[in-house]
Amino acid sequence: MKGGGVVMAASGTGIARQRHKKRSGEDLRNLLDGTKANGENKQENETAKKYRSMRIRTLSSIWMIGGFVLVVYMGHIYIWAMIIIIQLFMVKELFTLARASQRERQLPGFRLLNWLFFITAMLYVYGRFLSKQLTTTMHSDQVLSPFFKHGLIKYHMIICYFMYIAGFVWFILTLKKGMYQYQFGQYAWTHMILFVVFAQSSFTVANIFEGIIWFLLPASLIVINDIMAYFFGVFFGKTPLIKLSPKKTWEGFIGASITTVLSAFILAYVMGQFEWLTCPRKDLSTGWLHCDPGPLFKPKDYTLSSSVPDWFPWREVSVMPVQRHAIAFGLFASIVAPFGGFFASGFKRAFKIKDFGDSIPGHGGITDRMDCQMVMAVFSYIYYQSFIAPHHYSTDFFLNQILVNLTLEEQINLYRQLGDILNTSQHKLQL
Repeated sequence: MKGGGVVMAASGTGIARQRHKKRSGEDLRNLLDGTKANGENKQENETAKKYRSMRIRTLSSIWMIGGFVLVVYMGHIYIWAMIIIIQLFMVKELFTLARASQRERQLPGFRLLNWLFFITAMLYVYGRFLSKQLTTTMHSDQVLSPFFKHGLIKYHMIICYFMYIAGFVWFILTLKKGMYQYQFGQYAWTHMILFVVFAQSSFTVANIFEGIIWFLLPASLIVINDIMAYFFGVFFGKTPLIKLSPKKTWEGFIGASITTVLSAFILAYVMGQFEWLTCPRKDLSTGWLHCDPGPLFKPKDYTLSSSVPDWFPWREVSVMPVQRHAIAFGLFASIVAPFGGFFASGFKRAFKIKDFGDSIPGHGGITDRMDCQMVMAVFSYIYYQSFIAPHHYSTDFFLNQILVNLTLEEQINLYRQLGDILNTSQHKLQL
């Protein structure tokens, strides 16, 4: 009996071990299956999140492009107003970025001082670039015409200078013991913001009044490059481009570059058909524009070389000169301008933030959208002035200087002197 009990006990122990082993195996399989299922669910969630983010970003892009097209249709003044609104958002986001709320409460009026510098910069920049349009708009029979022509415009620089000096003195008077480092840091930060926002966006405004195309074409190319880089990066991106932006890939960069250059060539031709986009605005009115588009927007026929194969259907191509310039814009927008975005990425990493703000769903703040645009605006202005704008003094230029800098009596005196000179010249010719 005793031996049988031992055998039965041993048998029971063996059965228990087998059951435990079986249970352990099942638990292991269940664990592996659960881990696999969790991994699959996680991957599915990441994919769904990726496409949801893409959908939100796409809808926001459509909304922004639609609003942008409407503003462009409304004209130069409304585009300028849009630029001012964008500047306000950018300055607000950048002011907020380095603000220490606890210290701000100890410095009443310090934010107001920053906005004084902002207004001073706005008055200086836009007064400098738009004095010609303002002079043309103001007629001598208008009540405020003498104030603008012989007051605000003539003494524009000295007014802005003393506004800045007033802010400078205000800053010195508000210095508070124990806060010096913070206050001087904010002072430097404010001036950096004004340089980034105004020194560059002022070129944008100058481009607008030279012809909307010189604003619209570069801005459109940045948008196209951004969208195409995102598209090619999502569907084909594998090779990282730069550590500052881990999501940027070489595939996205190259695909966007090719698409942007082709788009530049086509868009320049399409935009060149419309006087509303090509004519310069010489005043601050909103009426329709009519002008001679000039040779830049008139197609020229080019004969293709004999190396073109026989099956190629075209022996001549018609190309506007502006399309050749557009290729330069496309190359810059796709190769150099993205580094404005990389700079912004490094800047955000330094401050340990994801976006400058949350004004635009899926895109972040206004500053996040304008980083490349600012770089492009400066290039567009410099390129236009260097290779496209006429480099001679026109009659309009001299008339503008006369209207701005001379009083009515001085203008009449100049008119009489010119009449005497012309009469003398005519008399000499007759002899």
